[in-house]
Amino acid sequence: MSLQDQIIARIAASGPISIADYMTDCLLHPEFGYYTSQNPFGRTGDFITAPEVSQIFGELIGLCLAQAWLDQGRHDSFVLAELGPGRGTLMKDVLRATATVPGFLDACRPFLIEASPRLRDVQRETLAGYEVFFADRAEDLPQGPLYFVANEFFDALPIRQFRRSGNGWREQQIGLDGDKLALGLGPILPQPALLKRLEDTLEGDIVEDSPTAAPVISELSSRIQHYGGAGLVIDYGDWRSKGDTLQALRAHAYMDILAAPGTCDLTAHVDFEALAQASNCNHSKLTPQGVFLERLGITARSQALARHLSGDALNNHISAHRRLTHPDEMGNLFKVLGFFPDGAAPPAGLDL
Repeated sequence: MSLQDQIIARIAASGPISIADYMTDCLLHPEFGYYTSQNPFGRTGDFITAPEVSQIFGELIGLCLAQAWLDQGRHDSFVLAELGPGRGTLMKDVLRATATVPGFLDACRPFLIEASPRLRDVQRETLAGYEVFFADRAEDLPQGPLYFVANEFFDALPIRQFRRSGNGWREQQIGLDGDKLALGLGPILPQPALLKRLEDTLEGDIVEDSPTAAPVISELSSRIQHYGGAGLVIDYGDWRSKGDTLQALRAHAYMDILAAPGTCDLTAHVDFEALAQASNCNHSKLTPQGVFLERLGITARSQALARHLSGDALNNHISAHRRLTHPDEMGNLFKVLGFFPDGAAPPAGLDL
């Protein structure tokens, strides 16, 4: 029985399900889930993340976190965590770059927050030669100073969608049209958490909410506030959620979100305002990725590397720089939000 058959049987027996429940099944089902059964990353996968575009991305992220460590007095021991580490490419680049910072690698314990056993195997292979640790959830990390990065992690967390109807909301759900999956709307209900959204929405507008995002940020930011550290959330989205942003991607092409569950990546734009509101430490201004990387010196680093390249290698290098920073590519679509404790400066490249 395929995952689609299982979801259809579940709906037939118990009624429509939320989009969050659907996403959870599609992405994390133990046998048929996208992240447990597919090979999504890289040029042969379904999408390419920034660390796969250029090594410079991970290098700059690592040096940004290392600078925060220096600014906060060089903790003797700390956790260096990545949420949703993909193939492990970003962590590998971070560890390689920070090897140039005296004492940093000696003090850090690298943790990958990864629930998929299959992806853990890939990450171990990528990070061969480094001692790395794994955790299923943010709350499983050891207590102590924490420096973390979450690149394209929050966009894959399950969301719920609500359509405004008068002064109430109807939840967008997934039910059946005959024997096929179909989108529909639940009854009009008050949603206390969305009370303030009545001020900036009109009849029929859609608002998205990620119920698991806030607890993750709350946990991570509490550690930063109590013990010290810093965090970077890098993802596509904006300050406040509005509109239907749920999308399915397979082989670098957009798909119907209900087509072939478990074989497509499902993501939605991140509501950075919700992350900031859930934080228990300070947060920076939301900054476009291109601006952030330019402030960290990506152009100078790219020019230095370019001097040793020619032909296709040089062209690919220039294309990668453009892809990461140009406003028409990832530069404006992706945003960066930094987290840091009271009394500390925001991570390099960000401001208040």
